[in-house]
Amino acid sequence: MTKKKSSVISFEGFSFQYRAQKKPTLTGINLNIYPGEKVLIAGPSGSGKSTLAGCINGLNPFSNPGESTGKLIVDGVDAMQSSIFELSAHVGTVLQDPDGQFIGLTVGEDIAFALENSCTPQDKMHEITKHAAELVGIEHHLDYAPHELSGGQKQRVSLAGVMVDEVKILLFDEPLANLDPAAGKQAIELIDEIQKKTGTTVLIIEHRLEDVLWRNVDRIVLVNEGTILADMTPDELLSTNLLRDNGIREPLYITAMRYAGIDITKEKKPAHADSVVLDESDQKKLRNWFSAQPFSPKEPEGAPLLEVKNLSFGYNKGQQTLKNVSLSVKKGEMVSIVGRNGAGKSTFSKLVCGFEDPNQGEIFFEGQDLLKENIRSRAKKIGYVMQNPNQMISKTMIYDEVALALQKSGKSEEEIRRKVEDTLKVCGLYPFRNWPISALSFGQKKRVTIASVLVQDPKLIILDEPTAGQDFKHYTEIMEFLRGLNEQGVTVIMITHDMHLMLEYTPRALVFSDGQLIDDCRASQVLCNPELVARAALKETSLFTLANRCGITPPESFVERFIQEDREVRSHGR
Repeated sequence: MTKKKSSVISFEGFSFQYRAQKKPTLTGINLNIYPGEKVLIAGPSGSGKSTLAGCINGLNPFSNPGESTGKLIVDGVDAMQSSIFELSAHVGTVLQDPDGQFIGLTVGEDIAFALENSCTPQDKMHEITKHAAELVGIEHHLDYAPHELSGGQKQRVSLAGVMVDEVKILLFDEPLANLDPAAGKQAIELIDEIQKKTGTTVLIIEHRLEDVLWRNVDRIVLVNEGTILADMTPDELLSTNLLRDNGIREPLYITAMRYAGIDITKEKKPAHADSVVLDESDQKKLRNWFSAQPFSPKEPEGAPLLEVKNLSFGYNKGQQTLKNVSLSVKKGEMVSIVGRNGAGKSTFSKLVCGFEDPNQGEIFFEGQDLLKENIRSRAKKIGYVMQNPNQMISKTMIYDEVALALQKSGKSEEEIRRKVEDTLKVCGLYPFRNWPISALSFGQKKRVTIASVLVQDPKLIILDEPTAGQDFKHYTEIMEFLRGLNEQGVTVIMITHDMHLMLEYTPRALVFSDGQLIDDCRASQVLCNPELVARAALKETSLFTLANRCGITPPESFVERFIQEDREVRSHGR
């Protein structure tokens, strides 16, 4: 008889209730994870998946006080009776918000922190640090300070920092939230490679299911409302409706297959777009679905709102972050700016908003020279929502934060209250209006920052990663809300790494690479152009793979056909 493998993480009848909450966040959890497994824990925001992770690594109850019942054993240790320090020798965690994980003054110091703590000899410490930095592709940034790095680079440093400690379990809390598509793909490859080399048990908490499934996972554990709804292989779970029913986006190619009337079964091995089984009848269904509704693109009408001519800028002498950028955005457009981390996307928006002055070039807004106006007067016309909400928030309470911009507007208290409450309703934050901001999730904080900009009625809103860290439900809420604003005449520019967002919501994409605008085209064309995808660190859409496998040309028309159908399905709430 074969001896059953003993689990490295074991939950038995486990429940957890935060001290600040009225009812348990987790109830009756029974789950075993075995050595060397790679498990994806998926669930919408507020489902309990991060609480589950916090119990495994000791953040709950040692940082976030609460009571537990039942049993949780992590690598032989009774987790609830242990300490964060003890559990950190067993579990290495990479957080979603990389700013919360920096300790050192430089990248090198940060990666070496755990080694210094354990008194590793200097030469050995340098060797391990360098190796960990090379593993995550950050070896050329060892002398950089944390604030000089992009979100994606910070994420890599966090990963290197836990790699130096030879832990048995690696826990990734939304590792893709701040990464460009190519870096996200590399991160998933890297996690896979590290796991194969070291035999570590890997837990990934993420709602971007399709991106995680770029590499195989053993199981997907679906969590909602504090309980486990499914613990299945990817092929089994994707052949059910559980993901869609629980607010998790299934991979796009699977949705397209469903729209074409194909029955998704586990025998079709649906976990990957390039290997899902498509027989001749399936391919025919897809071709028929595609040709049933031809797509004809509409060109945006309207006068130019923002015009940029020959814009160049460098933070340091002799180094140009932006080189000779010229573009025009019309009134009422919704446009994405895409490209790798460090391509100049955020710098471009800082120049438009007046946070930096260009070395050369011109910026016009409604035909007026914007460079003659100061930040304050620009802010009334152009709202800017930063990627990291923590860098925008200055008040303790939600209401006060959103009201801040109106305090010196000459409006009465009553007018301000009405305006703030209306804006909070639009952003889905009205029930929390009297809450402290510290009680909110990363995604909710994001919505507070959007509300604080919207309250001023700007003509143009520039959003840096509007949906980072949002599950599909909140992502859709935010994007539908931005679309609604756009339909009311507000022009929207989004800097995004989310290729789904670019495809679905912005007909046009501006592609940046190495400080230059390298393309300005329809969003669907971007992800069907392998050369552009490589230059701009993007990721081909799985719809492109599906179209090619069925001989559908041009693939970008297939993508447009999908977007059209998806929009109709969602607007009818089917």
